[in-house]
Amino acid sequence: MFLDDPRQRPFTVPRRQTTAVKLLVFAHTPPPHHGQSQMVRLLLEGFANDPAYGIECHHVNARFSDRVEDIGGFQPGKIFRLLKFCAQAVWLRFRHGVKNFYYIPAPGKRSAVYRDWLVLLLCRPFFRRIIFHWHAAGLAEWLARPAQKHLRGPTGLALRGADLSIALSEYNRADAERFSARKITIIHNGIPDPCPDFTRVKPSSGNVVNVLFLALCSREKGLFDAINGVLLANRTLAAQSSPMSLRLTIAGNFVTDADRAEFDRLLAQDDNSKIVRHLGFVDGEKKSALLREADVFCFPTFYPNENQPVNLIEAMAFGLPIVTTRWRSLPEMLPRDYPGLVPPRSPEAIAKALIDRATADTGRELRENFLQRFTLKRHLAALAEALRT
Repeated sequence: MFLDDPRQRPFTVPRRQTTAVKLLVFAHTPPPHHGQSQMVRLLLEGFANDPAYGIECHHVNARFSDRVEDIGGFQPGKIFRLLKFCAQAVWLRFRHGVKNFYYIPAPGKRSAVYRDWLVLLLCRPFFRRIIFHWHAAGLAEWLARPAQKHLRGPTGLALRGADLSIALSEYNRADAERFSARKITIIHNGIPDPCPDFTRVKPSSGNVVNVLFLALCSREKGLFDAINGVLLANRTLAAQSSPMSLRLTIAGNFVTDADRAEFDRLLAQDDNSKIVRHLGFVDGEKKSALLREADVFCFPTFYPNENQPVNLIEAMAFGLPIVTTRWRSLPEMLPRDYPGLVPPRSPEAIAKALIDRATADTGRELRENFLQRFTLKRHLAALAEALRT
C-alpha cells in the first residue's frame, strides 16, 4: 500500500494538461444542502472552469434524498432512482470513454451501506479504476461493532481494493485502510475565500457577545449543548456581576420533529427566547453577514460520522474564534493546542470556553490556518494531482 500526504509537498498551481483525465462523478450536488454536496459542487465547477487541472468530469447527480430529513432513510422510490443513476453511469462510460469511477462511500448507516452494495455491484465491473472519497468518517469503526458482523463481508467485497482512496484527515485514514486501497492520500476540504478583503474587526455590539451556531439543527450536531452552554455562560457572568452577556443565533434546518419540539419547549422557559433566536436555513450573502457579525462560532458536535465540516472552515475563513469538540477529525483542523476545544456533551465546558474565546481570541490565527490549509485552490490542485497519478 502506498501512503501519500500532499500536506508534505509545496503548493503549486497546476500546469495545463494536454490529455485530460476523464472522471465519472457519481455523487449529488445541492439540494439537499450539506458539506458533502457542497464539496461535490465545488469539485465539478472547479475542474470545469479551469482546464489546467486536466480533469474532465462527467456527472451523475445521484440524489437519493430531496430533503435533509430523508438522508440515510429507506424509501421505495430510492431503489428506482438507484437503478436510473447506475444506468446513466454505464451509458456515460461507453458514450464518452470514461474509465475512472469516483464515488463517496456511505457512513455507518444500514440503508446507506446497502445502497453502496447495489451501486458498486452494478457499476464497478464497467470501470477500470475506482476512486473513493471518504467524506464521512467512522465506517470502519461502525463495522467493527458486534451488531454489524453480518455486514462486514458484503461491504468488504463492495469497497475493497480501490485504486485510490482520498481521506480528509489522519483520523479518516482508517476507513480507507480498512478496505485495502492500492493508494491512500489525505486531501483537506477547501472552499473559495468568502472574505478576501479580510480585516477582523469585532462588531460594535457593546457588552453583548454574538454566538453563532450554523449547522443542521440536531442533538448530535450539538444544538442543545450550544444552547445550554450559552445559558450557563450567562448565569456565570450574572453571578460575577459582569456587564457582558451572550446571545445565540441558530441557522439551519431541523432534522426531526422531536428535536424541533424540544427546541420550542426550551425557548418557552424563562426568558430564553430573548437569548436564543432561530433563523432557519441561510445561504449566500445572508450567511456571510451572520459570520461577519458573529463574535464566536459554537459547534459542539458529536455526530457519529463527523469528519471535516465545511462550517468550521467557513468560520476560520472569517477569522471567528471557535468553540468545538475534541471529536473525530476536528482537532486536526485547528492549530495545535487550540484552547477552544471541549469534550463532547459538556455544556459546562462550552460555557467556560465561550467566555474565554469572547474575551481573549481575535481569530487571526484561525484565518491564517484557513489560508494555509483549506482554500479551494489547494484542494483542487491536490485532487487533480492525485487523480492524474
